[in-house]
Amino acid sequence: MMFSVPQFIDVEDKIAGPLTWKQLLWMIGMGAVLLVSFNAFDTSLFFIIAVPTVLIFTALAFYRPNGFPLTTFIFYAILFLFRPKVSVWERPLEKQSLAKAPVEKTDAADTHAKHINQEKLTELAHILDSQGGGK
Repeated sequence: MMFSVPQFIDVEDKIAGPLTWKQLLWMIGMGAVLLVSFNAFDTSLFFIIAVPTVLIFTALAFYRPNGFPLTTFIFYAILFLFRPKVSVWERPLEKQSLAKAPVEKTDAADTHAKHINQEKLTELAHILDSQGGGK
C-alpha cells in the first residue's frame, strides 16, 4: 500500500493529556476567573461564586448536547431568540393540481344542478342567514 488514508478525522487533537485545545482554554479561563474572584472577595463569598463558575466553565468545556459543543448550541439559541420569525404559507402542489383538474360530471349532479332556480337559491340564502331558523 503506497498511501495511508487518515482515519478518525472528526476527532480533535489532544493537547494536554485528555484535553483538546478548546477544553484547555476553557479550563485556563476558569482558573483565571477563580483567581480573580479569590483575590477580590472574602472566603465565604468566593465559595458561593466558585461553585456556579466551575459548573458553567466545565459545561462549556465538556458538555456536548446533540453532538455539538455547548458554545455552538448557545450561539444558535441566541440567534433563534433574536431573529425575526417569518412564516410563509404556500399552497401545496397536490391541491393546486386538484383545483385545476377537470371535474367529472355524473347524471345525478346534472339533474340536481338543473333543478336549482332563483327561488330555491333565495330560500337557501334566507335559511343560511337566519341560521336554519326557517321563515
